[in-house]
Amino acid sequence: MSINEVRWLSECGSTNAYAKEHFEEFGPVGAVYTTNQTAGRGRLGRTWVNAEGKALYYTVAIREPLAQPATLPLLASLAVRRQLALRYGVDCQIKWPNDLLLNGKKIVGILCEGAPDGHSIVVGIGINLAQPQSYFDAAGLPHGTSLALQGVPVDTAADPEWLAQYLTDFGFDRALYTYEAEGFAPYRERYKALCVNLGRRVTYDGGAGVATDVDTDGRLIVHDEHGDTR
Repeated sequence: MSINEVRWLSECGSTNAYAKEHFEEFGPVGAVYTTNQTAGRGRLGRTWVNAEGKALYYTVAIREPLAQPATLPLLASLAVRRQLALRYGVDCQIKWPNDLLLNGKKIVGILCEGAPDGHSIVVGIGINLAQPQSYFDAAGLPHGTSLALQGVPVDTAADPEWLAQYLTDFGFDRALYTYEAEGFAPYRERYKALCVNLGRRVTYDGGAGVATDVDTDGRLIVHDEHGDTR
């Protein structure tokens, strides 16, 4: 068992599935990544479309006890945003709860899942590095984009390793010194400042309204047309 091990795979069906299958082999914080994910899961039942060599597929396994695990997707969005800013100088915004947008288009998706031990969590992160527009057209993702499409210079040989290592060591491991004991509270104001939903009309199951806040449990607070809070 090692601490902060970051495994690279030349090909992987799903990094989340791999992390769960090999969960006991990781230390308190460990990760796996690839640029060739062949059996991922698309949103809303869409067929998965691989982008071999053009995207980073990364999963971190967190085995530390967390004070507020339900808010981990929000922390993850801040962690990824920080590393993208350091590597590329880009200023991403967050669409609640954890999508990252660049120039209004989605560049990062995050999926948190329970781990085999019943209380730990794996966090899957997909970062669009250099897919062409034809990839998003074929995948039926009109609101998706890549760093390269937004004019950001990307090194597909070096960037995935850098991002995976820095996300593990600084995005998650370093943050856990605070987050595992205090939860979302120390990060809440920063998150709110970056959340594009606040002040805008949003829809939800059964209605619509204006998003006004993100509460201490990471929930989006919406005032509907009748003045009620959701």
